[in-house]
Amino acid sequence: MARSDLLVSLVQASASGDSKELATTVEAIIAEERAKQHNVLADRLLRALRSHSMVRRTGYLAAEAGARARDYMLETVPQKRLEDLVLPELCEYACRQLIEEQQRASLLRSHSLEPRHRVLLVGPPGNGKTSLAEALAEALAVQFFVVRYDAVIGSFLGETASRLRRVFEYARTTPCVLFFDEFDAVGKERGDLNETGEIKRVVTSLLMQVDALPSYTVVVAASNHAELLDRAVWRRFQIRLVLPAPTQTQIEQYMKAFGEKMNEPMGIKPETIAKSLGKISYAEAEEFCNGIRRRLALSLGEGCLKSIVSEQLQLWKARAYQSDAI
Repeated sequence: MARSDLLVSLVQASASGDSKELATTVEAIIAEERAKQHNVLADRLLRALRSHSMVRRTGYLAAEAGARARDYMLETVPQKRLEDLVLPELCEYACRQLIEEQQRASLLRSHSLEPRHRVLLVGPPGNGKTSLAEALAEALAVQFFVVRYDAVIGSFLGETASRLRRVFEYARTTPCVLFFDEFDAVGKERGDLNETGEIKRVVTSLLMQVDALPSYTVVVAASNHAELLDRAVWRRFQIRLVLPAPTQTQIEQYMKAFGEKMNEPMGIKPETIAKSLGKISYAEAEEFCNGIRRRLALSLGEGCLKSIVSEQLQLWKARAYQSDAI
């Protein structure tokens, strides 16, 4: 059964003759039914929607609006898995709670509750915010959309807010994870006297759109500069997680997991590698491991993994030394 608010919106749109709202509401119901694997019902609703005279007249406009909205997002196939990430214990627990709530949304709705679907990730760059958003999409088996600021942010009055509205309208039509990286670019503090009135209007519109999202659309926002976010932004997000820079122990765990995936022993202990790498981010740890994979692939099976790891460590130390010198 579709959610009560969608049914109310459906009746109101039909009574008022608002064909655009009617189509949007039915599309949201179809998306929700497909998420529940009720594909027969979803197909029947889709056929009914296409046969509706009012909707047929606006079908081209709706398709055109959807196409424009997709110009402002990148759709990627989620590859990261939650099991592949090294996360703080409480952070992982909160994510698994979110996944369970989304997967068992029907049970929650039978108790007049909705699953949480708004997540804010903060922390220094390169420590897994984007990877975590992608892993949530993979775990939920939904589409992963990344908002493109280069396409969304415009120079004319009201242009940015209008484009963001199209993004949210499209995200409402399908279960997905909608990811805002560098969220402070559009969610800045409105009390900043150095900002123009336009960014304040954008933030106000953004917050209203976030509030209006249905619970089957999971919105994840990430920021390296939490201090720049508007105070009202924090209240909108039900789950707020800090992803700090990894400790040496966590890098050891990362290297241990990497070594277990290789076909031969690395020959160097994970703790030795972690100590040699020094204080790095997860992104840098991943790049180090990818460097080993590249050399191993190019050796055509003749390379010794221990020698390659040792060689890459030497190169890494030289890189760190040069960086310090600069």
